[in-house]
Amino acid sequence: MKFKVCGLFNDENIHQVANLNPDYIGHIFWEKSVRYVSGETPKINNIKKTGVFYNSNEEYIFQMIEKHSLQCIQLHGDESQDFCKKIYKTGVEVIKSFRVDESFDFKLLKDYEDYCDLFLFDSKSELPGGSGKTFDWEILKQYNLKKEFFISGGIGLDSINSLKKLFKMNLPIYGIDVNSKFEDANNIKIINDLIKFKQIIKNEI
Repeated sequence: MKFKVCGLFNDENIHQVANLNPDYIGHIFWEKSVRYVSGETPKINNIKKTGVFYNSNEEYIFQMIEKHSLQCIQLHGDESQDFCKKIYKTGVEVIKSFRVDESFDFKLLKDYEDYCDLFLFDSKSELPGGSGKTFDWEILKQYNLKKEFFISGGIGLDSINSLKKLFKMNLPIYGIDVNSKFEDANNIKIINDLIKFKQIIKNEI
């Protein structure tokens, strides 16, 4: 089970999280986000450095790949399958995110299947992400593709029992993506909470 920590922008906090050895670290390159990365990001080893973009143009994405040595791109907006294809053909890993509610149509995912490495399912809300809200995971029973995915959206220490039920559904879940539920008032990740969560995931799920 892969572990992704998203929304990192503070150098000290990035290094603290990197010491926990998550599989992915996410940096948000959307200017309206409170977690927006405006400057440089430190080099990290053996962790997939992921850039999260929301309806950005190709040129900006390619600039950020170069500037930050990104190994993975998460497209978190309304990007078309053709747009995903252009990014995917460069060889960088692509995660296509979808914001899910009770009316979400899983049929539309078929068009994206060949143009990304992974899907990510987040909660639909007024914010593109980091809302702290969880969608009803029961709707994932409608998912019938083989493409693996990250589960995201309001996941915290209080989500363990729900995660256990989710993993019993035998879905192609690739990993867990966490963000706002592990932050203090300044949007800095709380390391002890992440340690506790990772240990529970490793031992119980």
